[in-house]
Order: sequence, then structure tokens, then C-alpha cells
Amino acid sequence: MKSVLASCSASISELKKNPSALIEKSEGEPVAILNHNTPTAYLIPADTYEMIMERLEDYQLGQIVSERQHEKIEAVEVDIYEL
Repeated sequence: MKSVLASCSASISELKKNPSALIEKSEGEPVAILNHNTPTAYLIPADTYEMIMERLEDYQLGQIVSERQHEKIEAVEVDIYEL
């Protein structure tokens, strides 16, 4: 059985009945959407999703920087005024 990673849960039928009320009741916290008592999705506020996506992008950019550290030796210095 999968762990539920939210303090609040609702069934898919509850979600279908009144999604706005469910979002309002959650008070900004994630809601685990259950199908036959198994989490199938998580409902999170738009602000939280946007923050997660920004952090994920920052992490991915950090990975690219780490991977390219060895290329610094091959870099050519350029004066911006000479461009």
C-alpha cells in the first residue's frame, strides 16, 4: 500500500462533486485524491505548484553548472567592450 503524503484526503467522487469546496477546505495544504483508498493524485494550490517548478528549474540549472565546471579550463576570456 502506498503512503499518503498529505494530511488531508478526498475521494475522486468528492472531487467531482465540488472541486472548489475541496480546495477551499484544504486551506492551501495538499489534498491526496484517492481511488479505492489508493492515492492517485495530489491537489495542490497554484502558488505551491509554481514554487515547486521554480525550485526544480533552479536545481536543474545547478546540475548543468556542476556538469560544466570542467569546461572552465577551455573558456576564452572576452572583454565585453571588444564585442
